[in-house]
Amino acid sequence: MHAFPTATTAFYAAMLGILLVLISARVSLLRLKFKVMFGDGGHEDLMRAVRAQANFVEYVPLALLLIAFVEWGGLASWAVHTLAGVLLASRVIHSWGITSHKDPARGVGATLTWLVLLVAGFVALYQHF
Repeated sequence: MHAFPTATTAFYAAMLGILLVLISARVSLLRLKFKVMFGDGGHEDLMRAVRAQANFVEYVPLALLLIAFVEWGGLASWAVHTLAGVLLASRVIHSWGITSHKDPARGVGATLTWLVLLVAGFVALYQHF
């Protein structure tokens, strides 16, 4: 079996996919607990879980795509691992922070995600020109 040009990104995408299932399962369990099919029913814990899930799907796809592009463009393996590892850690921190009412951790997770997007975006632009 041959590795494809974005094998490192694929590994982290798999890990992030598993994380999304865990985040989504939390939403489903809270929906069952509170008997709420749509929205949050005024339950803060459900609202926070839904926002953690939504925030994940708002940011992770583009971040992974940018990381895949810079990996494909020849970025050093250690740098790809750093970008993707920080993305994975940031999403764990953000999800934990938002669902456990630890809002400073939520901010750290969001900031790290933005940093990954900025660095990968600038690297992709640099590689393009």
